[in-house]
Amino acid sequence: MAGRVRKAAAARTESRPSCKILPSIRLDFAGERRLGPGKISLLERIIETGSISAAGRRLEMSYRRAWLLVDAMNRMFDKPVVVASMGGSHGGGAQVTDFGRRLVETYRNVEKRFSDEANTAFSEFRKHYQPGRDDD
Repeated sequence: MAGRVRKAAAARTESRPSCKILPSIRLDFAGERRLGPGKISLLERIIETGSISAAGRRLEMSYRRAWLLVDAMNRMFDKPVVVASMGGSHGGGAQVTDFGRRLVETYRNVEKRFSDEANTAFSEFRKHYQPGRDDD
């Protein structure tokens, strides 16, 4: 009988959807300046598209919002994160600087290490995760 109970409990545990801890990192600098996943994603989209406007569209944000975030990042550091060229007959463009690319790379590396560590640290609790039982 005890063997069947253990097998049933093991089957319930195995059938549960996995729970992966996905921590989010936000850096708070002095003067209420912040750098988090949204700004990093914007930089990644600028790298992909070469355009603040196109990057904003991919993230479903207005050009104005994307530009304000880029401007905030450029004011956050003494080196530019993004350089933009004015539009003209061929349109404008934007490039994430080497400094900005290192910022993205460093952020993503720290995020990955933190995620790995959090998943290890919370492994006991993940085993007991029950989806759909939100008490919020």
